[in-house]
Amino acid sequence: MYTFSQNERLKSRKIISRLFREGQAFVAYPLRVVWLPLSPEESAEAGFGALPAQLAVSVPRRAFKTAVARNRLKRRIREAYRLHKHLFYDMLTASDRRIALMLVFLDKEEAAYPAIEAGVLKMIRKFPTPA
Repeated sequence: MYTFSQNERLKSRKIISRLFREGQAFVAYPLRVVWLPLSPEESAEAGFGALPAQLAVSVPRRAFKTAVARNRLKRRIREAYRLHKHLFYDMLTASDRRIALMLVFLDKEEAAYPAIEAGVLKMIRKFPTPA
């Protein structure tokens, strides 16, 4: 359960572009969460398998000029998500939802791991439940 496998990564260009066109967003500082609910057919086409969510991570080049800094932040975000995704997955499977998810780093300065972890936990708590 504490893995972040290839089929958990959002790689479909079609779904990523739809995510920014039609998706919903909220902020769980230092992260901006953009998400899109998917139908079972769309999630099967994107290769979800039995997973309730796929994730992509983005750190803007404008704020972090070097690839080293961007990659370090992406690693920290993925690690925080990996360690706490079981809470997120439990919530999604209870409501029988499948989503595409993008986490965008907002801060202008490099954040330490505890701040990023707090943002991921806040994202899980703030995630909208279906009506």
